[in-house]
Amino acid sequence: MGRVDRRKSVQNAKTLITGAASGIGRATALASAARGARLVLTDIDADGLADTVAEIERAGGTVLIAEAFDISDHDAVAEFAATVHERFGSLDVVMNVAGTSVWGTVDSLEIRHWRRMIDINLLGPINVIERFVPPMVRAGQGGALVNVSSAAGLLALPWHAAYSASKYGLRGLSEVLRFELAEHGISVHVVTPGAVATPLVRSFELVGVDKEHPRVQRVTSLFTRHAVAPEKVAAVILKGIERNRFLVYSSFDIRFGYWWKRKFAFPYELLMRQANLQFSTLKQSVNRDRPAENTTSPDSAAPR
Repeated sequence: MGRVDRRKSVQNAKTLITGAASGIGRATALASAARGARLVLTDIDADGLADTVAEIERAGGTVLIAEAFDISDHDAVAEFAATVHERFGSLDVVMNVAGTSVWGTVDSLEIRHWRRMIDINLLGPINVIERFVPPMVRAGQGGALVNVSSAAGLLALPWHAAYSASKYGLRGLSEVLRFELAEHGISVHVVTPGAVATPLVRSFELVGVDKEHPRVQRVTSLFTRHAVAPEKVAAVILKGIERNRFLVYSSFDIRFGYWWKRKFAFPYELLMRQANLQFSTLKQSVNRDRPAENTTSPDSAAPR
């Protein structure tokens, strides 16, 4: 079989986007529709998904099908894929955007936190890839696969062990598929946003530390202060497909940080050690102020 030319845009492409009810997923769905994509949308939030569909259709965009379900549920993904393929055939573009976040140190995290990160952020995309990418390969028409990882999939950020486990995993998977799928004309793109102004940037779960403590609020505000608009991330995703970029950055600071890590490994290690010491000191001082039973925030999840 000869080499298949890769897809260079979402125009007229049957495009799956997970996490389309809010945040990056919603912004990407709107931007893709404006460029002529024919959309296949999912999210666990049925009401938010319906709002996204309504907005797209009011603007004259095309939604082929939209269904609310949990992408970590393999059977639900398989059933949805069967419906999509029966009605519309193989897809052209698959975008794994849905995700959630938990922060915490290893002495505070429980197996439910680790499992939640892997189930939603890693196995969820794997479920989607398993059901939608092989039909793209068999169709022989090329395509694009977009996986939204994170800056925490590039850098060893404090309190991010569980989250990074899922996001580094997604980046590693994507790197392998980048080469494996190239001969089929399917490009692979890993999006590595830092803070993005979505519900997730405010509702992430922080385990083992009182999230509402003023000292913690000051630290997390440094993170949220640099949050970029989801519309900006959507724009760089579409540009990443057009320009065939494997790593897609949402902002210069993430690009610079990853470059600096690779070029200056020893200073990077020193910086990460110092950052972790500072976060550890913060945790100890905050937890001295409150009883242990009040140090875990309620379980909360939001689509990326």
